[in-house]
Amino acid sequence: MAIGLGKMFGFDYGENFNYPYVSRSVTEFWRRWHISLGSFFRDYVYIPLGGNRRHQVLNLLAVWLLTGLWHGAGWNFVLWGLYFFVLLVIEKFLLKGRLEKIPVLSNVVTLPLLAVGWAVFYFEDTRQCLTALGSMFGIGGAPTWDNVGANMFLAKLPVILTALAGCLPIGAFVGKKVASLRTERPVLWFTLVVLYTSAMLFLCVCALVSSTYNPFLYFRF
Repeated sequence: MAIGLGKMFGFDYGENFNYPYVSRSVTEFWRRWHISLGSFFRDYVYIPLGGNRRHQVLNLLAVWLLTGLWHGAGWNFVLWGLYFFVLLVIEKFLLKGRLEKIPVLSNVVTLPLLAVGWAVFYFEDTRQCLTALGSMFGIGGAPTWDNVGANMFLAKLPVILTALAGCLPIGAFVGKKVASLRTERPVLWFTLVVLYTSAMLFLCVCALVSSTYNPFLYFRF
């Protein structure tokens, strides 16, 4: 939305997310996720403190504590920052890029680590967070799969499939193919753009009408 609105006013903004969920490590994920924020902390916090030259671990700790507090004044955000600080230190100093060299396994390992991080980010109450994590991994008597979970999964399956398609660079590939029609077959290109825009508008309206009140996440910022 920001990129599109910027183009309407004559500004060109860079991509802020570069398919982060195809990442093979947490390090790669944070190169792809919220690129502008990562660049800001790198240029104005990490490098001025010494970067990789001296006190690298302390510099990373400072960056991730500030990143957590940037998202909100809550202990869950601090814990979220510390969590990713620990993961990044393990990758940089213990694994040293070995995980990224194993294509499928690296993706399988990275995604659950990210899911745990988002649970810590979401729940302000520590007890609720631990309960959710227990349900995710079948710890503490919480089932990882039951009839309620199955029904919820089936009900949300269209959304899950749509999100999965959006997480992969399928859209970029199709977008390039469609964009090439702009000069070759302009009528077909215009028709496809109108159909796609109408379909997305319809789905967004359906999602808004069927959902309950959900306050904007960054109201807590």
